[in-house]
Amino acid sequence: QLVESGGGLVQPGGSLTLSCTASGFTLARYHIGWFRQAPGKQREAVSCINDSGWAFLANDFARGRFTVSRDNAATTVYLQMSSLRAEDSGVYYCVPVDNPGCRPAGSWGQGTQVTVSS
Repeated sequence: QLVESGGGLVQPGGSLTLSCTASGFTLARYHIGWFRQAPGKQREAVSCINDSGWAFLANDFARGRFTVSRDNAATTVYLQMSSLRAEDSGVYYCVPVDNPGCRPAGSWGQGTQVTVSS
């Protein structure tokens, strides 16, 4: 199971770093995707990273503002978010994905709430 953390309340223009850790399996073997879901909207992909540490998908809204990275030694995948906007608010999830499609290939966790508001 993957566990997301690091969400919270941040002002517009601010930054947050989300973390994704694994429980019960070796995260390093998997391609991982970050997804988000805003109230009343469908879940959408944010960015994905392969098992070698290369990002292979970033949605348009994420380019230039969000960076996905991983530390295999620490079994953690990060999503660094900057220049946050109100429309970035939502629940953020990490999940194993396929490559190159970045389609979910595992179970969803609880997610972590990100709220961008002044």
